[in-house]
Amino acid sequence: MKIGKWARLLLAAVPLLAGCGDFWQAPSSTNSSGFALSSNPSSTTVGQNSTGTSVITVTPGISFTGTVTLTCAVTAPSGASNATTCALSPTSLTFSSTATQQATLTATTAAATTFGAYDITVTGVSGSVAATTAVCVEVASSTSATCSSTASTSGNFYVLNQTTNQIAALNISSGKLNTIGAVTLPAPDPFAIAVAPNAQFLYVSTANGIYLYTIGSNGALTLGFNGQPVALDQAQSMQVDSTNSWLVEAVTGTAQLYAINVNSTGTNAGTPVTANETKQPFTLPAATPTQLAISPGDSSSCTDCYVFVGMGAGGTEAIHFNPSSANPFGASGNLAVKNSGGGANTVAVDPTNRLLYVGESDADPTAAQSGGLRAFTIAASALNEISGSPFSSGGTGPISILPTADGNYVYVANRTVGGSSTGNIAGFSVATSGLTSTGAIAAGPSGQIGLAEDSTSSYVLAVDFVGGPDLEAYTMSSGTLTSVLSVATGTDPVGAGAIAAAP
Repeated sequence: MKIGKWARLLLAAVPLLAGCGDFWQAPSSTNSSGFALSSNPSSTTVGQNSTGTSVITVTPGISFTGTVTLTCAVTAPSGASNATTCALSPTSLTFSSTATQQATLTATTAAATTFGAYDITVTGVSGSVAATTAVCVEVASSTSATCSSTASTSGNFYVLNQTTNQIAALNISSGKLNTIGAVTLPAPDPFAIAVAPNAQFLYVSTANGIYLYTIGSNGALTLGFNGQPVALDQAQSMQVDSTNSWLVEAVTGTAQLYAINVNSTGTNAGTPVTANETKQPFTLPAATPTQLAISPGDSSSCTDCYVFVGMGAGGTEAIHFNPSSANPFGASGNLAVKNSGGGANTVAVDPTNRLLYVGESDADPTAAQSGGLRAFTIAASALNEISGSPFSSGGTGPISILPTADGNYVYVANRTVGGSSTGNIAGFSVATSGLTSTGAIAAGPSGQIGLAEDSTSSYVLAVDFVGGPDLEAYTMSSGTLTSVLSVATGTDPVGAGAIAAAP
């Protein structure tokens, strides 16, 4: 997508100070020097002696260049004969810009191919960098059948439960929820969770401070830093930047934003580089932080990388971020709320730092559903609201935003919807002409809803604080979500306050 072709409205300029340097984001399957794969559709149905196709999209990181070689492999149902085969065209893609490129995956069956679900894994490799995506092919006697997802497998993800004071480590295997393990937190009242982009460690914020867990090769968690908090803050929201060297956290009920320099890898991964909780501070213009997001692509050449902080009625603060500096915070500016009665509840950045998304309540007070998704192009000197923004989020209380790894879609969860007893999830396709609604679906009881996309781009995962049950897994097809799994994630399916997926 070429940002220069967007029609845009100038809302506010965020100044860049001379010499501010290089700056950066959130855990995502695409980092500055890597790439992400996605499939559309992620499931398809074919008959015997037939073919089915899926488009494989490769999204490069902001500084990625080179050739990605694509291969595919089929996992067949047990005992299957004349198994489905796969092929890709083209088998390699060369990148010299941030524009996405596509290949076509073709699944072919024989006259005697055994009926059932076949998993096809597509792998992209460029040097030492690799990424995967999956497609489920249902071989059925009738084309009216749908891929059952019985063979579908997700990456690992983590659900934070505020009722049990636990983190559950989970994945989806053969279409069923698989519990890797659960850990009871060393302190009560957890607020937030953040997974490092290298998937080696995560943090959880509690009433007693922020604790570190290392992530094992199977996704299991082990309490680190000798069981002591790495910081004594009650962080409302936090993220680890793409260099895996900064934990950025917004403190509950205060105007303080902090950055803690941490070890990025090795036996001390996630621990502070300097002892005694050395923190770099930034004072926000409002003491009401709701959520933060870090734009992807921090590198020495990045001049348009920020930390974005939603602050309710205080709008959204944009702060330049330089991970190479002893104090990574730089110049800042503020995006006021669209309507004085609204609030910036949630923020997110697309995987290649093209767009900032802000979910605001009362963005359109004249509409029946007054919540809205605002979208801004990101540049070094200004954040410009695109034409048509805000877009109706289909509810009155947007609470979380999920841009997909390929950047082609964005989802907004609303905890409140006028005239309904449930929340919802609204979807939008992202194109050079703006955002287009792909529809909305009901999503659990009215409560806090958290969203994540698993690392294989097979599922959108949603947790709901009210429960009943607390986890819903959806497959994606042209932006439309289809529920395929609804389960409880622990001993008490109430109180799921947050979800994070390992990259």
